Amino acid sequence: MKTMTCKQLGGACDKEFQAETFEEMKGLSMSHAHEMYQKNDKAHMEVMAEMKELMKDPKAIKKWMENKKKEFNALPQDN
Repeated sequence: MKTMTCKQLGGACDKEFQAETFEEMKGLSMSHAHEMYQKNDKAHMEVMAEMKELMKDPKAIKKWMENKKKEFNALPQDN
């Protein structure tokens, strides 16, 4: 099990997520983003706007995702 925060995953807060795989971590982050979108959370909405711009460039979003996966893989296992 590894832990990452919303901010580490490109978000706007310090909420922690725990997952065994990067794909699971990505899903938790996306669920949280959806929840914050529903709440119209200003800080998260700003980050989502930036992400929307990044997603316009397939190479850029792929590189961003690869870097986040590398960060996840480099984390130590939780104790």
